[in-house]
Formats: sequence, C-alpha cells, structure tokens
Amino acid sequence: MPERASTTPRQLLRWARRVVAVLVSGCALLGVVRVVAPATGGVDGEPGGVRGQLAFIRAALDEGAGDEAQQQFPEGYFFLHALYGLSWVEWGMREPVGEARDEALREARWALARLDSAAGRAAFSPGLTPSYGVFYRGWTNWLRGGTLMLRPDGERDPAQVRRFAADSAALGAAFEESASPYLTAYPGQAWPVDSTVAVASLRLHDTLLPARFGGTVDRWLDGVRQRLDPRTGLLPHRVSPDTGEPVEVARGTSQSIIQRFLVDIDPAFAREQYTRFRERYVVTPLGLGPTTREYPEGRDGPADVDSGPLPLGVSLSATVVTLGAAQVQGDASLAEGIANYGELLGVPVSTPWTKRYAFGLVPIGDAFVAWSKTARPWVTEPPEPPPAHLSSWWRLPLLSLLLLIGVVPWVPALRRQRLAKIGSQRPGE
Repeated sequence: MPERASTTPRQLLRWARRVVAVLVSGCALLGVVRVVAPATGGVDGEPGGVRGQLAFIRAALDEGAGDEAQQQFPEGYFFLHALYGLSWVEWGMREPVGEARDEALREARWALARLDSAAGRAAFSPGLTPSYGVFYRGWTNWLRGGTLMLRPDGERDPAQVRRFAADSAALGAAFEESASPYLTAYPGQAWPVDSTVAVASLRLHDTLLPARFGGTVDRWLDGVRQRLDPRTGLLPHRVSPDTGEPVEVARGTSQSIIQRFLVDIDPAFAREQYTRFRERYVVTPLGLGPTTREYPEGRDGPADVDSGPLPLGVSLSATVVTLGAAQVQGDASLAEGIANYGELLGVPVSTPWTKRYAFGLVPIGDAFVAWSKTARPWVTEPPEPPPAHLSSWWRLPLLSLLLLIGVVPWVPALRRQRLAKIGSQRPGE
C-alpha cells in the first residue's frame, strides 16, 4: 500500500491560520448583525432575549446571586430582586390575561416577598420616616402596585390591595410633613431619585385605587422646581436632607432612573427634563455608539460603586438605564441605538433557554438590561416621540471597523495566492 503523506508543520500552520480567519470573520459578521438588527420591542412589542435573561436571573437568584450582589453594591440584594420582579410586571403587561400573565404575576410576587423579608430590609433603617426610608418604601410600593396591575379590578388580592394603600398613605404623610421634597433613604442622606420613585408610586395608587394624593404630588413638583441643580436645570444627584437644596451636580446614574419615572408623574415636566438630560449627558465618544456620561459635558468627577469605571467620562450602568428612559419617552432611535451597542459590547451568550451578558459574571447587570428593555409608562399614555437627537449614521464607522476586522485575516492568504499565481505563469504569457 502506498504510504499516506504526512502533514507538514507548514500545512498545520496554514490550517490554523484559516481557522483563526474564519473565527475572526464570523465574529465580525455577528457584530454587524448585532449593530443593525432590531434589539428592542418598544413599549408594546416583545423585547428580544428578555425571557432568556429572566430565566438566567432566576436561576442565579436561586443559587445565591442576591447575597453576592450585596457584597458588591450597597443595595445589591434589593435591586437584583426588585428589577427581576419589575421586569416580569413589564413583561406581563404585554400579555393578555392567561397563562403567560399568571407566570409574570407569580414571579413578581416571589420577588416582592423576598423584598418583604428581613434580608430585603437589612440594609435600611427602621427608624426613618417612613420606616426603612424612602428608597426601600418607594421601590417596594411601585413593585406592589405593579403586581396589582396584572389583575383586573375585582380579582386583585385584597391583602395586597390593603398593603398598597397603607404603604402609599405612609409615603404621602411623610411627604406632607417634610419641609423638603426629598425624603431620606439613609440616616442624614437624601437623593432625589429615591423620592421620584416613591412619588410615581403615589400616582400609580391614584390610578388603581380612589385618588387621594393629587395635592401631595403637585406640592412635590413645586418643591422640585424650586430646587433644581443650577448648573444643569435637572434634579440634583444629592441634596441636603433638611432643606432639599442641591449639594451635588446632576449625575447620569441617578438621572437615567429619574427620567424613567418622571413620565408617570408629570409628562410635560418629564419631557422638559428628558430633553435637558439628553442634550447634556448622551454622547457618542470617538464617533461610536450612544452612551451616557456620568457628569455633564465639560465636567468630570470621580467614579463610585454606582457609576462603575468612567472611560471617557461614560458610565455603563447609566447607559443601560438610559435605554429604558428613552423608551418610555418614545425616543426609539436612542433606545434602539443603545440596545444595538449593548448587543455588540455586552458579549451576550445565548442558549435555547437563557441569555446573559458579560458571560453572566454580574447578574445585576442583566437585571438592569431586562428592566430597561421592557420599559413602558404605567400611569400615562406613551408620549409623542421627541425631536430626533441621534442620527443612525453613528453605525457607519462601527460597521466599517467590523467589516475591516472581518477582511484583514484573509489578506495574507489572498496575497500568497496572488504571488503563487504570478510565479506559476510561464514567461511570455
């Protein structure tokens, strides 16, 4: 029998180069798809991949991700459960009454029960007004009201209705008794974003139950307008707990959440604030995708646990939440742009059952993405889209770069083929 020719090291190297070229080109092509394919479903459509994310987050929570998040962030346990429950509420609102909505309600109630536990309250002080502070009471009241929204009037759990009414009354009384529109979240500390969530929950109360907080909300809005950050015209990041006067400039991490909730409090004021926020904080550094600065343009500041690292002044966490703020404002081009950019840079990994970003290393990040992609107004009708701010042309340099990355690995092989062809030609041909 003739001997089989052995593979030479040069041939192995050639095959290795081809495999690398295929992998690199395949990744570049996948990046092109992620930059241009629809990545959100708007306020009514199904946001792609979110069901898989929720499956991943629930599995992570069952394995202790909440306790791990608490070691990384001051409210990690709370936020991971709250955002998981809120995302299910948002998902359930898109479904007709039936099995899918029942599943959403069941999971949202599960998350709410975890927040109602000793572990959910552990980071907060019972001695504040209202008890455990406005952060804890505002977010839990919003989630509890969301679970009620998933059932028509007359089919809601009476115990949860009574609890929602009682907690809303406690929040309303605290705002009425306060000289500042901003209640404390921790002893001696107040952030406007926390009170914004709480006031939105009072608006939700007046939508679901007999109205009683209209005057409270109007007085809150008057107090807010008198205490805007003088440098940006936005709600400040941090304020004096006694007077509500600004002590820290508006920042992207809190503004992105504020813009998500203001639309359900006062749509006209929300549009004014959103326009200012978008002009001063949403940027496209290096001409690439849309992102959110932590500090207004022209000003830099330190990073913290909420903002994360700030390359070029950009906060990843603020950018993710801005997706939801844009969506509730009808700013589809910005929401879709951020979502596409996130699909490229977030390194999503999907299976037939789950989806996770950044290889699933930070589940709370997945929770923020799911919550942002499912964003929709709860109390008001979706507003008219604002004037365009982001051109779709931002994709062009990114697509050009991806195509270049996909082509470069093949250049040496094409060059060798050309040289071989030239060398094989006979003289005179």
